Amino acid sequence: MILIVNICKEPFHALEFVEPIEDILRANNFSFFTKHYLSISQQDIKKADKVVICGTSLADNGFLKNVKEFLWLKNYKKPVLGICGGAHIIGLLIGQKIKKNKEIGLKEITLKNEFLGIKGKLKVYHLHQFNVLPEVFHKDNFYAALFHPEVRNKDMIVNFCRL
Repeated sequence: MILIVNICKEPFHALEFVEPIEDILRANNFSFFTKHYLSISQQDIKKADKVVICGTSLADNGFLKNVKEFLWLKNYKKPVLGICGGAHIIGLLIGQKIKKNKEIGLKEITLKNEFLGIKGKLKVYHLHQFNVLPEVFHKDNFYAALFHPEVRNKDMIVNFCRL
């Protein structure tokens, strides 16, 4: 069972940042449930085999003031994927510093090392004001993408869910 974590302050932002991930999981027959980060219980954490922390809109950064709500991830040993804002959360939890770095739109990147089954050149979609980690990050059970794979690189999400 996959826990999708919604970090959106405004409910309608979930239409753009959470629902596309739910659609990808649904289309690939993955079992999942979605919770807003402020309502996650210990029971939810125990039930989840994996966690996907979604991104949110450019101006919605309230979650950064509530990183303590994610401290449970420090003891969570199962796979965690952070997308954009979710990547910021992972970076802050492992001691990295946040930096201003506004990027909007398509960008070509090269993955020299395989990341969730993908390597080489690819176009990614950015929508963020900050960065904490590089374009992609993997350490222990944490995976993170600064960009939005739910927009252009859906295979990354599917490959993560198959771990």
